Amino acid sequence: MNLRTIRIGLRRGWAEHTHLLKDRKELFGSMIGTVGGFVLMILWAGDTPLEGTGVNVATFMTAGFLAFAVFGACLMTFPMALAADREEGTLLRLRGLPGGIPAYLVGRATTLLCQIAVQSVLILATGLIVGGVAPPRDWPTLIWVLLLGAVAVVPLGAAIGSLLPNPKTAAGILVFPMLGLMIMSGVIVPVTRLPEIVGTIAQVFPLYWQGLGLRSALLPDSMLAAEIGHSWRLPQVAGVLAAWGVAGMLIAPSLIRRVTRRESGSRLAERQLAAKR
Repeated sequence: MNLRTIRIGLRRGWAEHTHLLKDRKELFGSMIGTVGGFVLMILWAGDTPLEGTGVNVATFMTAGFLAFAVFGACLMTFPMALAADREEGTLLRLRGLPGGIPAYLVGRATTLLCQIAVQSVLILATGLIVGGVAPPRDWPTLIWVLLLGAVAVVPLGAAIGSLLPNPKTAAGILVFPMLGLMIMSGVIVPVTRLPEIVGTIAQVFPLYWQGLGLRSALLPDSMLAAEIGHSWRLPQVAGVLAAWGVAGMLIAPSLIRRVTRRESGSRLAERQLAAKR
């Protein structure tokens, strides 16, 4: 991938992001919807204290929703968009252009990062204004955990998107695993309040580690009473997220190349004909 391809991808991604901000339907569905759910959760149980931690539910959920904003964008929005572009023939057309597929992926990643940045600002502002949450105590940690968390799962999202059969079934396939992962990873309730086996399984996935890193930036040390090992474990946070990112970067390109090689005009026509029936 050369610099020209990266520049094209960045311009494409920024243009798509600005279009998203102007489209009220898309803006509500991809950004405001998450923040709206966060507001409802705060109004419902935000003042409830987490026993033995000195932290209320609103503060705890702020870190959780920040983590889920990253994962929702990378593991649901991105795969569904990739599946839709494949279904519409976008990937087939780009395959014939020099650097078309790499520029497309850079553009999608740029749009995702912009979307995550906007959602993160909105969630933090909502926590401060509606939930009375204190500002982050460690801004550098907050920023690097958000960025590394996105890097960890953007390639995974690309791999998932290349395997989805079609965009119509994508939401049904992805939503329940994502909700299950959100519950078991301690972003809604402390993972130590769940069965021990659940906490063990959760530590395999990057969502748990990003949530832990974000809590270290937002929550006081009194919250350590509800954490596994009573430690923020930031070196492990960085290591696990980086490992997931490297694994995704090794796996995703081969899957995407395989899918694009299998694309043809006849396959596209068959899918479009089946969709009309």
